[in-house]
Amino acid sequence: MILEQDTYVAKAEQAIKTLAEQKDRQGRSNMVTTTQLRNLLAMTADIYNEVCISMDERLSEDIRGRINYLKVRFLYEAGRELQVKKFVDKAQIIKAIDEVKGSRKNYILFNKYMEALVAYHRFYGGKD
Repeated sequence: MILEQDTYVAKAEQAIKTLAEQKDRQGRSNMVTTTQLRNLLAMTADIYNEVCISMDERLSEDIRGRINYLKVRFLYEAGRELQVKKFVDKAQIIKAIDEVKGSRKNYILFNKYMEALVAYHRFYGGKD
C-alpha cells in the first residue's frame, strides 16, 4: 500500500522535501507551483465532498467514474508540465488513486494525503 493511516503524513513530507531540494540545470526549483497544486487539490476535494455525504463504504458507480477521470486529469496535467510530472511521480499519486479501489475509507485517506502534500508544500516554501 502506498498510503496508510499511520504513514501518509511522513510520506507527504518526504515527497515535498525531496522536490524542494532538487534543482534543475539552471538552479531553479523543481517544486510544483502553488497554483498547480491547488488545481489538483480542488479536483480531489470536489469528489471528497460527495464521498463524505455518502455513508456506504463502497463508493457509487458515479463516484468511481469521477475518480477514474481524476486519474486521467492528473496524468494530463503531468504531461503538460514537467514540474507537475515530477510531483505526481515523487508523491506516487497515480498509484495512490489506484489503491482507492472504490473504497470510501481509501478515498478519504487519499484526500488527507493530498491535503498533507499542500501543507508541506506551503511549509517548505512552495511559491507560484
